[in-house]
Amino acid sequence: MKEMIYTYYLNVSQFENEKLYDEKKSRLSPYRQQKLALLKHEKDRYRSLGAGIVLDHALRVYGLKEREMEYEFGEWGKPFFKYHPEIHFSLSHSGDYAICSIGDRPVGNDIERMKQGRLKVADRFFAEEELKWMYAVRDEEEIVRRMFRIWTMKESFLKVTGRGLSLSLKDFSVCMDDAQKRIRVKHKIDAKYYHMKEYEDIEGYRVSVCCQESKEIAYSMVLAQI
Repeated sequence: MKEMIYTYYLNVSQFENEKLYDEKKSRLSPYRQQKLALLKHEKDRYRSLGAGIVLDHALRVYGLKEREMEYEFGEWGKPFFKYHPEIHFSLSHSGDYAICSIGDRPVGNDIERMKQGRLKVADRFFAEEELKWMYAVRDEEEIVRRMFRIWTMKESFLKVTGRGLSLSLKDFSVCMDDAQKRIRVKHKIDAKYYHMKEYEDIEGYRVSVCCQESKEIAYSMVLAQI
């Protein structure tokens, strides 16, 4: 039986409704509520709340609730559940959406709203082979799309390793094999292979999910019901 990595997504703009915002906030753990209290901007609070709510939704598969969970943190700050280390999760948000990927093995994810004006960031932080693939086409929209594909995959790899920004974006590279329709990560972090899954379910956004490679893993992206 294949392992499942589920990715749930949620539109957070609905939390502009103050009554709904307060209701959903009350369902979260003290840790998540404290994170909300530290945020100054409304949009940031909506996204953070959305991340907590979509995690709560994801935990239903395990018969658990987010507000009942106790968190601990890895060496580089990656959170995990103190009493359920067998459950692995990753949260991300951008624009009007929050996502949660969850499964029985380490997982990392990233969502980004695609927009112009980010190519200089790529030029600065991407590896040479990534830039070569990115600029291999002439269409500007496709270049931007490729940039966000690489960006979300690099972010999801940082998360699955647990190292986050302690690892330089140039310390590894995402290798795109269009002929074989395969994506691999060239790195020296450990001796493991990592698999990438991409989603285009949300118009105007890119989503990537990364986990240790296995032929027995299946992926699914689902709209969270709150």
